[in-house]
Amino acid sequence: MSTPWALFNGSYLGAKPTGIGVVARDLVAALDPERVPLLDPLGGGRPGSLPIPATLSPAHGRRGHLARLLWTQNQLPRLLKATGAPLLLSPLPEAPLLRGVRSVVLAHDLLPLRHPQPGPLLAYHLAYVPLVLHRAVRVLCNSEATAREVRQRLGVPTRRLVPIRLGFDPGRLRPLGRQREPFFLALGRHDPHKNLARLLRAFAALRDPDGEIRLRLVGPPDDRATPRLQTLARELGIAVRCDWIPWVSDDERLELLNCCRALVMVSLWEGFGLPALEAMACATPVIAARAGALPEVVGDAALLVDPRDPTAIAAAMARLEREPGLAAALGQAGLERSQAFRWERTADEVTAVLRELL
Repeated sequence: MSTPWALFNGSYLGAKPTGIGVVARDLVAALDPERVPLLDPLGGGRPGSLPIPATLSPAHGRRGHLARLLWTQNQLPRLLKATGAPLLLSPLPEAPLLRGVRSVVLAHDLLPLRHPQPGPLLAYHLAYVPLVLHRAVRVLCNSEATAREVRQRLGVPTRRLVPIRLGFDPGRLRPLGRQREPFFLALGRHDPHKNLARLLRAFAALRDPDGEIRLRLVGPPDDRATPRLQTLARELGIAVRCDWIPWVSDDERLELLNCCRALVMVSLWEGFGLPALEAMACATPVIAARAGALPEVVGDAALLVDPRDPTAIAAAMARLEREPGLAAALGQAGLERSQAFRWERTADEVTAVLRELL
């Protein structure tokens, strides 16, 4: 076997991927396994993959996070040396800090700097991640908005920033022709920037005399945020119409996206906004915040709203309830726009970066 161009850092991968895990899984699947072997914690059988410990993903909590950081600094450089790979390709800003390691990392956003949360990971976000981004020979950015933020907030030179488009897997995300059901869908962790409190207020303001419309919130809970959100739902009188679902399989996600009235993604900031793309790939109408990279992703194929205005969010939801023609038009426009976002194209862009560095 020839010397690989780069090793793909799969240490973040787990059995139930969300967010970065989904990006890592789908991006590596589109890359040439001979040029970019996967450091594989799951034993997925990808040709040329190299086994690594299976206890490093977020599924193992803070212990897994610490184990991954220690493994990254101590074991990962040895794997690079043993294989002769001149580069590390990491789907998140984690890499060895040794001067001899040349890394290409993917920056998703700088939300922990925008919305710092006290806790054991604060130093990781404020110190380690910026250092990795400065040390990397190239920083792949999942949008122009992320590239601007990495440059402006951290001072990483423009010449080392490479905006790329993420993609979706048409085998996992596609229109199924399902009858739309009376519920709105929100996908994502219960983090403060997801703006779920304002979404709940908007949902409470939505006229629904028969109480048939539901809000399904799919995403990992947060020890601090989720109880407050559920308390707010009770205070607003909508708790019985809110479904809190911590995780769904790919098949369940596909069904939800195909059956909902619309995906509502009103985050205060997103570095990309993968759920919006996933919804468009299913011909599902999208209500998106006019913030961060979301306008880049949805273009004219969504209803854009001020994420700080629950009244505007409620008005957009109401329009889709009473205007089926608008919902159908947005679904078709989103489906057409989604075709510009494919992992094969992303893989070509990443491969071109690696080729240039070699």
